[in-house]
Amino acid sequence: MTTLLDRWVAAARGAGASAAEPDLEAAGGYLLGRWSEPQRQYHDVTHLTAVLDVVDEYADLAAAPDRVRLAAWMHDAIYDPRALGDANERDSAEFAEGLLTTLGTPPQVAAEVARLVGLTAGHATGETDPDGELLCDADLAILAAEPDRYAAYTEAIRREYAHVPDEAFRAARAQVLVSLLELPAIYRHAPLHAAWEARARANLEKELRALAG
Repeated sequence: MTTLLDRWVAAARGAGASAAEPDLEAAGGYLLGRWSEPQRQYHDVTHLTAVLDVVDEYADLAAAPDRVRLAAWMHDAIYDPRALGDANERDSAEFAEGLLTTLGTPPQVAAEVARLVGLTAGHATGETDPDGELLCDADLAILAAEPDRYAAYTEAIRREYAHVPDEAFRAARAQVLVSLLELPAIYRHAPLHAAWEARARANLEKELRALAG
């Protein structure tokens, strides 16, 4: 059975990492430790696996799928619910470039993975960015979940922000939902847009109404 660690090593090798196998495995173990930190209620190993599964299923839509896989591993590598703005994404991007460089990944690849990670701050991509589009589509796949799973997702997000008072949380969460609804398209790749867009928008609008009520 292919483990998450195997998937990490394969993606790193596919993207050009030249480090010895034990070093790659140690880096993957460190990342899994990051994704297992106690403050994570949604942004955890389950989320990482779900994002990787979407990337794998639709890898033919990407120009460089292993770079997208590495960006999936890195996109929430640093996650502090108390951080302000896009600090988590910026810190994760910087961390990604440094780690991949240490593992012997070509500098241009490490920089590209860092760029992809940065896109997850606002999930806005350019018109010709299939790799960025796939990463963002995969990261937002949960928005198109069936009602029970979507409810579990929103509950997990609230637990991550348990330190935020209810009124402030509702206002901040509503702002996030509105920003997503204002995107020209939540999902950019055609097959994902066709399958998920309507349900995601319905979920977001329903949650927004609940927050307002």
